[in-house]
Amino acid sequence: MDKILEAVVTSSYPASVKQGLVRRVLEAARQPLEREQCLALLGLATRLYVGGAEEPARRVGCQLLHVAGRHHPEVFAEFFGARRVLRLLRGGGGAGPPGPRALACVQLGLQLLPPGPAADELSALLRREVLRTVCERPGPAVCAQLARLLARHPRCLPDGPHRLLFCRQLLRCLGRFRCPADGEDGAVEFLEQARQVSALLAQLWRAQPAAIVPCLRELFAVLSCAEEEPPSSALASVVQHLPLELMDGIVRNLSNDDSVTDSQMLTAISRMIDWVSWPLGRNIDQWIIALLKGLAAVKKFSILIEVSLAKIEKVFSKLLYPIVRGAALSVLKYMLLTFQHSHEAFHLLLPHIPPMVASLLKEDSNSGTSCLEQLAELVHCMVFRFPGFPDLYEPVMEAIKDLHVPNEDRIKQLLGQDAWTSQKSELAGFYPRLMAKSDTGKIGLINLGNTCYVNSILQALFMASDFRHCVLCLTENNSQPLMTKLQWLFAFLEHSQRPAISPENFLSASWTPWFSPGTQQDCSEYLKYLLDRLHEEEKTGTRICQKLKQASSPSPTEEPPGPSSTSVERMFGGKIVTRICCLRCLNVSSREEAFTDLSLAFPPPERSRHRRLGSVMLPAEGVGAREPPPLSPAQVPSRVRLRRQRKHCITGEAPHPVLDIEGLSSQGPGEQGSREEKVERDEEAKEERAEEEDVQEEQKEEERTREKEEKEKEVEEEKGEKEAEKETKEEEEEEEEEEGGLGPGSPRATGPSAESSRSVLDLVNYFLSPERLTAENRYYCEPCASLQEAEKVVELSRGPRYLILTLLRFSFDLRTMRRRKILDDVAIPLLLRVPLAGGQAQAYDLCSVVVHSGLSSESGHYYCYAREAAARPGPSLGAAGRPEPEHQWYLFNDTRVSFSSFESVSNITSFFPKDTAYVLFYRQRPGEGAQAEPASPRGRMEPTLHKDLMEAISKDNILFLQEQEKEARSRAAYISALPASPHWGRGFDEDKDEDEGSPGGCSPAGGNGGDFHRLVF
Repeated sequence: MDKILEAVVTSSYPASVKQGLVRRVLEAARQPLEREQCLALLGLATRLYVGGAEEPARRVGCQLLHVAGRHHPEVFAEFFGARRVLRLLRGGGGAGPPGPRALACVQLGLQLLPPGPAADELSALLRREVLRTVCERPGPAVCAQLARLLARHPRCLPDGPHRLLFCRQLLRCLGRFRCPADGEDGAVEFLEQARQVSALLAQLWRAQPAAIVPCLRELFAVLSCAEEEPPSSALASVVQHLPLELMDGIVRNLSNDDSVTDSQMLTAISRMIDWVSWPLGRNIDQWIIALLKGLAAVKKFSILIEVSLAKIEKVFSKLLYPIVRGAALSVLKYMLLTFQHSHEAFHLLLPHIPPMVASLLKEDSNSGTSCLEQLAELVHCMVFRFPGFPDLYEPVMEAIKDLHVPNEDRIKQLLGQDAWTSQKSELAGFYPRLMAKSDTGKIGLINLGNTCYVNSILQALFMASDFRHCVLCLTENNSQPLMTKLQWLFAFLEHSQRPAISPENFLSASWTPWFSPGTQQDCSEYLKYLLDRLHEEEKTGTRICQKLKQASSPSPTEEPPGPSSTSVERMFGGKIVTRICCLRCLNVSSREEAFTDLSLAFPPPERSRHRRLGSVMLPAEGVGAREPPPLSPAQVPSRVRLRRQRKHCITGEAPHPVLDIEGLSSQGPGEQGSREEKVERDEEAKEERAEEEDVQEEQKEEERTREKEEKEKEVEEEKGEKEAEKETKEEEEEEEEEEGGLGPGSPRATGPSAESSRSVLDLVNYFLSPERLTAENRYYCEPCASLQEAEKVVELSRGPRYLILTLLRFSFDLRTMRRRKILDDVAIPLLLRVPLAGGQAQAYDLCSVVVHSGLSSESGHYYCYAREAAARPGPSLGAAGRPEPEHQWYLFNDTRVSFSSFESVSNITSFFPKDTAYVLFYRQRPGEGAQAEPASPRGRMEPTLHKDLMEAISKDNILFLQEQEKEARSRAAYISALPASPHWGRGFDEDKDEDEGSPGGCSPAGGNGGDFHRLVF
């Protein structure tokens, strides 16, 4: 019968014929058979089931075994003895693990074997053989079949101490799994095989909980071994079976284990994060986050930083795949929200966010929508935490502009959940590693703990080239210790090879006494204090040198020379004249004061005339508070003259308007000023009717005379002014085209409309506009010997070389009793014309803008836009297509320096509402104005430094090179301990060149499951 069946199976008959013949043989096998005939059929059945080349033959063998086992149990027990099973498991030759078909045959035999001594003997044999099998590291198919056999017949599991050994060896087998390259079907089969093996381990752990911890030690040993091939991600299937109640204790013991080296921990956590790509696994993200928290608790920040920077892009890429999106998003959120000491991790993701958002939008699923909302919330948190990178953030903010924006409380709640706040001081050693100097050639300043306000001011002063040259030219032996420290800082910023330097020495020397260390401060307040210190120090040093010179000179005492102006006075010092006219007796008192910056208040909505004067820091020698000698009748201005001065300041109808900004607004200052003037005239008319008759008649007569003279003069001056304005407009058009691409007729591209937005024009006009002193603000007039209503007018008698304007954005809210920030967008002109006393005007070019990001003066972040503040010829491009250095804008954000543009400066508040211009630096345009400086030649060389300073810079540059070499070696040792990244994980778009399209853009194919095999392994 066995010969007939074998001939039928191996024949070339049609399948239907074969099936009919096999059915007849199986029916005959159910009848009583002789022992030899039955053994022969069992032998044939085993051969067909184990070694059959085709599925029909294997199916016939399986059916024949079932028939023999049920109808001939005694012969089946005799045939399926220990010797036969051992020969099956060892493949006949005894070398290597058994095949999956042999194990399936053994499983079927156990299923059909009746209970008794034969079954017990076979179980004892299998307890030894399964342990031997797993020690030989079989493949996924054998392990899966073995797991099915042991799950169905647990009596065959090793017992005693051998069971723990079996679990550990099974873990190592799982770590060697490799997915076959058979497409999606092969990947699905591989997942099922890993699931079956992990289910067997879970069954063993439930039966023997004491084996869990030793198995986890074995799992960590597999993960942390850097000498072998990286283990399979199939190990992730085990994690879902680990009891969550053991998580805290296991992580605590592991992170505090002194026998675990940093290199081992780094390797293990890196490989564990790769498990995020394992589909259908539960709790993987929870275990990864718990381990990261454990490392943070023991302050192993070097491991956390290395892991975050190495793996965060890979974790982010998994958001494309719905099947692993939840776990990837949880790990990504934790990694970003804890990595708050530096912007490095977040900035690695910036190129990938826009394509990821586009892919999720295209997917249009509930999972994709939820992921988009959480991702947008995460991006807003990171932008809030690391402001000052508008050039990098603009594409990202544009991509998520239509998504929900969380409020500030929600952002602060998220940022405060998991940050390493309690270990901030210990993160100094892990500041972003800047391996090379910025492409700009500029050097950044390290933030020493909320010192961005200092860094921004120092970079703005450094970019003021005239001031920088003045500081660098300081002689070696001087009596100005603070200026000397500033000279050293500027010299290192100019000549160091480091990407960033620490301003610690200068900060400690220039520290403002009332500032609290480690807290955010007002950069304008620091600038005022710094300039005042430098000014007073130079004055004191000059007086001391003069006295020492006089004391050592044998010649007779000469008249001491007059006080010379200091560097601060020459660069930033200007003069303001304040005139107050009593409205009763028309007496005018004048006072001239020096200033280093003008503080510009925002006009209230009702356009009230309250004005706040800028900071007065350098009192002019010999001016004081005394009034000037009485003026002659011809010099005493009447109220009509004061009114005409107001017209010159606001309306713009005078020969020299307050500001001349082409292309900034379609509505000129003249229209706005004329309406205000009309209201003021109505008010003054009511007051004049209450005055005495003789004063009114005298004023009217004088007004008619003077208006006639003014009209004749204005006609002549208008002609000359039109020609001058035409030339100036052409120059400004060239500059604006060069800097921001904004022509004279193009308003701000994305900002508010010209009618609703403010500009520096409005703030300067408001500063220079007359102020009426009434009620409790009345002026004490000495000729009248009483308090009288008066009018105060401010004029600039001398403009500084560098005009510093501070926009007073912080005001005290009486309703909330807190300082609030004015978030109004203020248009910043490249060219600013400021009127001077005597009817002249001085042109200024914008050179630096310090931006405050935040909602309060006690918090937020400062960064600085700046360009070389030197005399500039017409715009031109360099060899690389970039503007020449004197036309190029830069963005200084602590250690990071990047190229920027005036367009970025002007649109900053439009894209980021809480990022507002705060302090503006303007440089006097050479060749204009009565006190204009001569034009600096193009290509002006930096001053030669004294010997000690040059030697210090040279030694530091050599030291930096040595540090770079040492760091490169240490990083090479660290990297060698990292697991080798699979080819598919190195980039998101490897087929494209780096210069084409979006750098590192995510592939959009993953949203629809089209790249399933690439996802898993």
